[in-house]
Amino acid sequence: MMTTKKKKIAKAVEASPPPMNLADARARIDGIDRHIQELISERAGWARQVGKAKGPLKAAVEYYRPERESQVLRMAIDRNQGPLSDEVLVRVFREIMSACLAQQEPLKVGYLGPEGTFSEQAMR
Repeated sequence: MMTTKKKKIAKAVEASPPPMNLADARARIDGIDRHIQELISERAGWARQVGKAKGPLKAAVEYYRPERESQVLRMAIDRNQGPLSDEVLVRVFREIMSACLAQQEPLKVGYLGPEGTFSEQAMR
């Protein structure tokens, strides 16, 4: 028995027009990739603006907001009509959100031990 989600995915795959030939299909994918890259760059720019908007309150404001991440992921899952599974889509969105979050605040890493030890070297 097919779930509603699997039916949507199957329907999306069936609705996809067959490519005329391999070169045309690859050219179309290249165009889509360019568009995806432009949108990811735009999203990263807006994430940077969010970091700037936090301004002098940076230290007091949490940069990672799990509830916001959950909200974004839930919206992505709700919009998903396939052919990618929800799990794959969530992994893609988590990578994008992680990269965009890095635009707001540099990654901080701590280590345990005295300076000059392997712990410090591994951290760098």
